[in-house]
Amino acid sequence: MDAYSTIVIRVAESVTPHVAAIEMTSTRRGQVRMGSGSAVVFTGDGYMLTNAHVVAGIQSGRAVFANGKNSDVELVGADPLSDLAVVRGLRSTPPPAILGNADSLRVGQLVIAVGNPLGLAGSVTAGVVSGLGRSIPVRAGEHRRVIEDVIQTDAALNPGNSGGALADTRGRIVGINTAVAGLGLGLAVPINKTTQRIIASLLKDGRVRRAYLGLVSTPIPLDASAVVRTGQKEGLRVVEVIAGSPAESSGLQPGDLVLRALGRAVSSAESLQKLLFAEAIGEPFLLTVLREGKILQLMAVPSEMSQPR
Repeated sequence: MDAYSTIVIRVAESVTPHVAAIEMTSTRRGQVRMGSGSAVVFTGDGYMLTNAHVVAGIQSGRAVFANGKNSDVELVGADPLSDLAVVRGLRSTPPPAILGNADSLRVGQLVIAVGNPLGLAGSVTAGVVSGLGRSIPVRAGEHRRVIEDVIQTDAALNPGNSGGALADTRGRIVGINTAVAGLGLGLAVPINKTTQRIIASLLKDGRVRRAYLGLVSTPIPLDASAVVRTGQKEGLRVVEVIAGSPAESSGLQPGDLVLRALGRAVSSAESLQKLLFAEAIGEPFLLTVLREGKILQLMAVPSEMSQPR
């Protein structure tokens, strides 16, 4: 048996017992609502990670594991803006999988996806990391955002894989499979410091509190003179400032180039979003901006982002 097959078999055997097929159901006004996908046990007391879109608007369901055992599950919390959710098994569940760190992944690295596509329990596919740092635009209520630092892989994913495990060659879970973007293209939400904060918030509060600035931006490269002046190669061009938002109150204008936030260089929507968690709500939020050749210091006070319905 070749080395590639040996690795995939070993990882499949170690990860599959921790991955469940889940079916979420609810009845409202006489109508049955259903969601299905996969989930990964990540704590010893039965908490599981899945996708927010799998459990959207549904509070309870059932998980079935590869050994045939099952458990009722209840929703603990969901965050549509990261497409992550936590459910908890109400009966005995397998031991937890080991969570890794997607920040250590490299393009071309072998990864293995385990899930329940098309109702086929315990299905395993393998491929390589095709790209890192991808973004999925999402909309939740009135808010526009991106799911940040998404992993792109060519491991085959199909409906039902959502919420399943993406593992590295050591069997550590480095991502939660989230979407099928097209033939030969799979995407997964990474397990890293940012998503660990999201998971911790879901466990504690059942939701993720975020700060809201109210701007739409796009990354652009700086011209040579700006690079010399600022020491940065990229910044965020402000495309839109939402009326009545903290960004508008700060004096930020469309066309401004945001260079730094809280003293940290920002060159993507993701790098700004990482600074906008609960601790930024109601606190001074200094923005360094380049406007018509002049560097300005603008002070915003982020409000709390309303929860999507």
